[in-house]
Amino acid sequence: MASVSQTGRTESGEGPLLSVRSLAVEFGVGNDAVRAVDGVSFEVGRGETVALVGESGSGKSTIGLAVMGLLPRGQGHIVGGEVRFRGTEVTRADERTMERLRGAHMSMVFQDPLSALNPVLTIGRQVREMFTYHRGMSRAKARAATIELLKRVRMPDAVRRYKQYPQQFSGGMRQRVVIAMALALDPELIIADEPTTALDVTVQARIMELLDDLTAGRGSGLLLITHDLGVVAGTADRVYVLYAGRVMESGPIREVYESPANPYTVGLLGSVPTLAQVGSSLTPIPGSPPEPGARPAGCPFQPRCRFARDRCREERPDLVEVRPGRFSACHYAEEVLASAQPTEPGSRASASH
Repeated sequence: MASVSQTGRTESGEGPLLSVRSLAVEFGVGNDAVRAVDGVSFEVGRGETVALVGESGSGKSTIGLAVMGLLPRGQGHIVGGEVRFRGTEVTRADERTMERLRGAHMSMVFQDPLSALNPVLTIGRQVREMFTYHRGMSRAKARAATIELLKRVRMPDAVRRYKQYPQQFSGGMRQRVVIAMALALDPELIIADEPTTALDVTVQARIMELLDDLTAGRGSGLLLITHDLGVVAGTADRVYVLYAGRVMESGPIREVYESPANPYTVGLLGSVPTLAQVGSSLTPIPGSPPEPGARPAGCPFQPRCRFARDRCREERPDLVEVRPGRFSACHYAEEVLASAQPTEPGSRASASH
């Protein structure tokens, strides 16, 4: 893995592969517009895995779609900030430019592999088209490249599976297919949106190991989008914890696990099973995330927060540095840090996997 700083820059001084600055995304127009992403910033360096973590509705998947230029046409709009890929701004790039980037330079593993695959086309044909369309390969060469790629993602009996349809595959095998499609053209950036959702814990671990193995040695950047901190414990270098479209905390994964600086992160960690908690109850976060159009004044997490005080209900906290490389959007981050119970990331990873 490349040596990467906390901002995503390599030690050689090269800029980040992906830079997102103050990104704001809205759905709808005029008075009906709802802000799904509100001023999110992060970077991904070459050879680095960065995780976006948070409950459903926190804006994670919307960020991934915005980076790829795949927001629903006529519904989702980038209304602020910028996205830079390899130093070039792509926030408002035209569709032709984005088509050249997608697949060849950046790719996405979508959340639901069954809906991402065409049920009336064989797996082989769907993967093969990546090579015939983008690389101009003959059908025979594309077939050979596809079978080799299926083997690379550890697809059993790849020659036979090449001729089968998506509905003949298990969930884990379909996930391998969409990962193969994302990796087909050796992109520099891979965005994996909930790549382990609905998979059993054994398959989850294998998928995460596969993504790590296939990206770490090639200097690619991996943006991992998930609701589960346990899934990313042994994979991510840095984590950004999102809530109601905003970054609530960010930092190196191990430091965030060992001493969270935001009540929301504390709540997420408390809801993940650990080996030490076998036989005891988890501690879920009370309540539910706010609807995008009905977020409370002040801190968006304050209705569910045990640290909440009058200031939290009146004033929205800024994201500030509380330790070197550690950021938190909480008026009482120091108090949260002081009360945090140190945990070992590996214990959560083992329990989750």
